[in-house]
Amino acid sequence: MSTDTQTRARGPLEGYLVVDLSRALAGPHASMMLADLGARVIKVENPGMGDDTRGWGPPFVGPDDNLQSTYFLSCNRNKESIALDLKSDDGRAVLRDLLLRADVVVENFRPGVLDRLGFSPEAMHELNPSLVILSITGFGHDGPESSRSGYDQILQGEAGLMSLTGSGPDDPQRVGVPIADLLSGMYGAFGLLAALLQRERTGEGQIVRTSLLAALVGVHAFQGTRATVAGEVPEAQGNHHPSIAPYGLFACRDGSVQISIGSEKLWATFAAEFGFDPARAEWATNAHRVRNRESLKAAITDAFAHFDAAPLLHKLGQAGIPAGKVRSLDEVYQWDQALSQGLLIDVEHDVLGKISLPGPPLRFFSPADTAETTNTTHSAPPVLNQHGSEIRDWLNRAVEGI
Repeated sequence: MSTDTQTRARGPLEGYLVVDLSRALAGPHASMMLADLGARVIKVENPGMGDDTRGWGPPFVGPDDNLQSTYFLSCNRNKESIALDLKSDDGRAVLRDLLLRADVVVENFRPGVLDRLGFSPEAMHELNPSLVILSITGFGHDGPESSRSGYDQILQGEAGLMSLTGSGPDDPQRVGVPIADLLSGMYGAFGLLAALLQRERTGEGQIVRTSLLAALVGVHAFQGTRATVAGEVPEAQGNHHPSIAPYGLFACRDGSVQISIGSEKLWATFAAEFGFDPARAEWATNAHRVRNRESLKAAITDAFAHFDAAPLLHKLGQAGIPAGKVRSLDEVYQWDQALSQGLLIDVEHDVLGKISLPGPPLRFFSPADTAETTNTTHSAPPVLNQHGSEIRDWLNRAVEGI
């Protein structure tokens, strides 16, 4: 594991060095997860423009002569940046020095790109046999379509997710965030940590591979087994669950609310609250309610039409019925419950000053006294090459044995 004279955030991965060769979102999201856990993450970027996402916008924020992309800010907290031209002798030499000291490499190039630069998996493991390499592609590293470029919305369509999302079968919709990138990053980080655990036993690194395609197929869940086991082809059906009823978004007098009736006990309670006969033949069991969904939806909509959203949610809550509203993102980041979970953090950016970012989703506690041990020290996403000189100095000191 790496050592470094700088003070760094503590966490379960404290002392591990991650060399992040990735760009855009899948790889950067994976490496940000590792950085949140205390790993030192050095992001290697192209000189000049840096990571592609530095140019993705609007929105951009900051001074006109140094605009910053909010897209880049979303996936690069707690990292350092060094700009290296990997086609130059100097760039390759610095990368080799980093690889010699690294525990992990994250990359999401198309298959063969790193090989042509002289950094194939075999070459990296020859330099450092204990290295764990996370490699993420769009469609997979082999197979007849492995050479295709992988962009999130393309994969949402190709992997079937868009066929499940939308108001109906003729209205395929993308998920509102780049879910293929995010999930492949999460699966990749999960596999990478498993490889690090194995390395503790064997001393040997290995290559972890995943793809945007694999990540989306991996979350087909019950929709997948509807297709593979039941022989059904699932279709989009809007804001209502295909296998549970009532479960979805319902209009009320001044807006809408969501309810989730996931058991027969909840159904009996809900029916009693709103004057339905829980034993009515066509609604007697969940299977009956799913088959007769349209009549059930109409009855609930009629019942909810007499309520404004706030008192309706209060009534549902008092009865123990799982319910909620649809919040805008500004409401989420002002919500006391979200704030209580550390889901908004303040950092000091080199150009922008103090900014607020969505926070890490994991928390840690001591088993002895349940005191929270979650790292709350975070650094802002770096500007391009912000740490280049420091990293080079650190490498030189390491070579000199200082």
